[in-house]
Amino acid sequence: MRTLLTLGSVLLAVVATVAAGPVAPAGTSVPLPERMADTGGGSQLITAEAAATGSTTGRLTWWDRRGSRWVAAGSADARFGAGGLVKGTERVQGGSTTPTGLYDLPYAFGIRPAPAGTRFSYRPVTDRSWWCQDNDSRAYNRWVEDLPADCRAAEAERLSAYGAQYARALVIGFNYDRPVRGRGAGIFLHVNGKGATAGCVSVPAGAMSRILAWADPGRSPHIAVGTASGRTAITNY
Repeated sequence: MRTLLTLGSVLLAVVATVAAGPVAPAGTSVPLPERMADTGGGSQLITAEAAATGSTTGRLTWWDRRGSRWVAAGSADARFGAGGLVKGTERVQGGSTTPTGLYDLPYAFGIRPAPAGTRFSYRPVTDRSWWCQDNDSRAYNRWVEDLPADCRAAEAERLSAYGAQYARALVIGFNYDRPVRGRGAGIFLHVNGKGATAGCVSVPAGAMSRILAWADPGRSPHIAVGTASGRTAITNY
C-alpha cells in the first residue's frame, strides 16, 4: 500500500509539472521573453515592465535571441506616464498614461546625432519639426516639417523644444499604422526628463544611446510594455 501511495504521489507531481509548463533548472529563471505570449517574431526585443498600472517607474531590458534562448543584452531603470499604465486598446488621449501592448519601432530620431553604429533610419530634429496630435488633422500622430494648416500648434509638440527628452529617441508604433482619433499620439522611447512622462517610456541618456547602437531593424525588434501581473501583464503580449 505504501508503494502504491508513493507511486501515486510521483505521478501527481509529474502531471502538475507538465501542466505548469517548462521548469527552469534549479538556481535559474526563465527569461521574461520566453514567458510572453508573443515577442513580435524577430530576434531582438525590448521589454518595459512596471510593478502595477499605477506605477510611474519600472525596468527596461533589451534582449537578443540566441538559438532557442533569449539573453539580456542590457537593462536600465525606466519611467512611465504620470498617469500610470493602461491597456493600449483602452487608452484615451490626454490622460498621461503609457499604453501597454506589443509594438513595432518605425524609426529613430533626435536633436543630437545618431550614436555610432545606429542602423535604424534616424531623422534629425530641426526647428521646423513637429509631432501632430490634433485629432482633426490629416497628419494626426505623424511627424511633420512645418505645421500643416489643419494641425493646431496647441495640439502638437515642437520636437526641438524638448532638448533633453528628444536628444535621442525611438518611435513606438502605438496607434501608428491606422491611427484611432482620441486614442493618443506621440508615444516614444526617449531620454529621461525631470520626472514621469506624458505617456512615453524613458530611460537615462546612456541607455538610450546603447539601445540605438544595439537595435537592428533587420532583426525586427519590438517593444513590449506591461505590468508584472493582471490584465496588463507583460506576459499577455
